[in-house]
Amino acid sequence: MSDPVSKPLTTYERYLIFVERIILNINNGKLLSKEHVYRILSESLESGTGEIFERSLAEHSNLLQANFDAQTDTVKQAKATQSLRAMKILKDAWEQWQTNYQVQDTCARGLQRILDAEAQDRLLTLIQVLDPNHTPVFERQHLQILTELLQKTAETLVDDSEAFQLRQFAIGLTRGLASFDLLEGFLVSWLYASQRQVGFERTKVAGPWQIWAQQIASPLPKELFAGQSLNQSAAAIAQSQRSIDISAWVELSILLRYLQNGLVRWFDQQPYDAKAGLHVTGITFVVFAMIWGELSSGFQNAQNLSERDRQYFAKICFRLSLQTLRTFAQRENFPLYGGVFASFSGESFRETINYLDQPLKEAENTQEKARILTVLGYSQAWMGQHNQAITLHQEALTLAREVGDQRCEIANLNHLSRIRLIQKDFSNSESQAQRAVILARQNGDRQGEANALANLGYSEVMLARQQEYVTPEEMETPINHLERGQKLSEKLNDLQNQALCWVGLGTAYVAIEQPQQAQIHLEQGLAITQQIGDRDLQALSHAYLGEAFYQLNQLESATYHACLGMYLLEQRHSKAWQQSAALVVILQGKLGSEAFSNILQQMRSQFIALIGIDGFDHLPNLIERYRQGDIKPS
Repeated sequence: MSDPVSKPLTTYERYLIFVERIILNINNGKLLSKEHVYRILSESLESGTGEIFERSLAEHSNLLQANFDAQTDTVKQAKATQSLRAMKILKDAWEQWQTNYQVQDTCARGLQRILDAEAQDRLLTLIQVLDPNHTPVFERQHLQILTELLQKTAETLVDDSEAFQLRQFAIGLTRGLASFDLLEGFLVSWLYASQRQVGFERTKVAGPWQIWAQQIASPLPKELFAGQSLNQSAAAIAQSQRSIDISAWVELSILLRYLQNGLVRWFDQQPYDAKAGLHVTGITFVVFAMIWGELSSGFQNAQNLSERDRQYFAKICFRLSLQTLRTFAQRENFPLYGGVFASFSGESFRETINYLDQPLKEAENTQEKARILTVLGYSQAWMGQHNQAITLHQEALTLAREVGDQRCEIANLNHLSRIRLIQKDFSNSESQAQRAVILARQNGDRQGEANALANLGYSEVMLARQQEYVTPEEMETPINHLERGQKLSEKLNDLQNQALCWVGLGTAYVAIEQPQQAQIHLEQGLAITQQIGDRDLQALSHAYLGEAFYQLNQLESATYHACLGMYLLEQRHSKAWQQSAALVVILQGKLGSEAFSNILQQMRSQFIALIGIDGFDHLPNLIERYRQGDIKPS
């Protein structure tokens, strides 16, 4: 009889033999490195069989380990050890193959998405493929491989216009990476060139843009950076476009993304303070989102482009703006209690929310949108736009409740409570703070609890002050809330909240006429408010220090702080300026007009250092305004 026909080996069996041969060749010195083994894997593994190879590798590895464990003879044990080392080399090569295969596969699928789109929509599809909010994220290696695939595919296309388009994409990706490489050494050098000012203050500093404009050669980024250094809206660049160089806009999208990510990584590594750390990280995201928002607005008004191009490139730019905002909102350390106060130029905040309005409208009712609205609402409150801030925080509160983001809900309750404090609506402030305290404790949100305790304690102090006479016993609960809030805020390194607690405690001690305690707390609060730039609390600190020094009968110091409180509160559009003005009038009466004027002149340099010459000259006008208002000093 003839031998039966041999049954063909399965893929799994063939891979078992393949693994055994590689181990043998490594042991015999025929394969000397992981790189050599990697090349063998790349040439031998069949597409779609990775899982099968993984199983065969695991089985052979278990056999080798069992063989090693069973050996008692020294020589045999040494051979078994050698085989285990060979298996380690093979496993390392396999891991590298998997990683590279996944990158190749991701890029191939990205390319296919681009090719499946209509030719006129492929640029938008490219922007969507590169969205950093998708998994896996396209890193430099992905971009380099995608560039190669685009170039190779372009060579196979019959349609010259489509081939040209893919080549433009490839050129843009390559130039974007090259431009970033050129600027990487100057990523944060501007911080040191400007005496450690980070470029976000309201004083005029160079920021990064001027240095970047000087270093970059590509026309579009150079023009954008030069405009930013002069605090000009990016909208003008898009509006002036007469034709579209696709490669230039792809380059810009890659360059800005890498600059943004580089800055964020650097700021994340800095210690938290008023000028760096999380605060500036948040500013970085919103500044780059704002730029894309401005470009979107500019394209909508680009009269030299066709209607189709205007709308298409406007859509691409605000999609990039939205991608940036979503990346920001998804961070674990998203600053629910921080805002974005100024642009890199150091000048006053441009109409950020107007430029971000369109991408926010495009966003669905998501957790990300609620968080973005939270930080923008805080920014508006910081700029004194309290009604706009309330609108944003209320919308964020509604969205946070819909998606069950309780930390965001607590944050917005706290923000609304604090704005009501500023508006002297203490009952509503107290009510929202109480809800925030309960929710924060239920959810273990220590930062939320600290903010809620500060708001609650401060509201209670101000409600008590509305009485004709306040007893120390009535202030016990508010003081307790503020002290607990202050200690918790100190542990969390929350300077903003510490400042509110100190000012609240100082105000409480003024109310019960313990001026020495009040002075200690208010001066601690004032130091922090000056550090963090909170102008509302800074104004209140001066106002209540004026009252504390008046109780101490230190009339010169009382005059200085009361006048500063009056001026700063009036500048913040707070009706509380009249309370300080009332004290100023009392002091003027006690001291006499001449002595009062002499004190102002003696302290002129100190006033000017804080409020400028115009502010100092405006003090008599405020006093007169108060007198003309027929508001009697209490």
